[in-house]
Amino acid sequence: MISVKNLEKHFGENHVLKNINCKVNDGETIVIIGPSGSGKSTFLRCLNLLETPSSGEIWFDDVEITHPTNNINKIRQKMNMVFQQFNLYNNLTVLKNITLAPIKLKKVEKKQAEEEAMALLEQIDLSDKASAYPSQLSGGQRQRVAIVRSLAMKPKVILFDEPTSALDPGMTAEVLKAMEKLSQLGLTMICVTHEMQFAKKVANRVIFMEDGQIVEENQPNEIFSNPQSERLKSFLSKIL
Repeated sequence: MISVKNLEKHFGENHVLKNINCKVNDGETIVIIGPSGSGKSTFLRCLNLLETPSSGEIWFDDVEITHPTNNINKIRQKMNMVFQQFNLYNNLTVLKNITLAPIKLKKVEKKQAEEEAMALLEQIDLSDKASAYPSQLSGGQRQRVAIVRSLAMKPKVILFDEPTSALDPGMTAEVLKAMEKLSQLGLTMICVTHEMQFAKKVANRVIFMEDGQIVEENQPNEIFSNPQSERLKSFLSKIL
């Protein structure tokens, strides 16, 4: 589904991503871990070209999306992103936040968009909040609405950039439970997170990054129980 080849990213003199190569298969949940400043979020933002790679190729569904002739806005409809901050429209209700993009961008009929949005809200136990405004919701509820807003576009992939970093433990648990449901449904997900228990429980593969490189990549039980590199061993010893 996604193939990354020799990806590099520079911000001036700062060499942020160094020869990144990886593949993501349809239906996989990939969790990216590593210390702050290791390039995790930059890598994620490069995948749907929110950051433009300095060099290398990114292929998505057999299309090289880094080629300048491609319409990246259409590609982003298939590869959505959930950020640390919820980015909801405060002047719109939950239902309107979710239906805005399908109606405007995909030309879905309003009635159909609302029915689909309500079905998604039902899945994460927020159907009673459809008429509420973001300011009336908890942080965990707002992040779950942000996830539903992404799902309403029916993407093939959702990218999660530390979606629980701004939340307290109780709200974090709400959001991780919603993400676990999505994984069980077979949605392709790539998650940057510091939630190691989530990585252990949900991920098909875990990628450990440090200093702009993929240092180690393996199944969760191998990453956490049998790390191969000294750098991963040192990282795990500090956080576990």
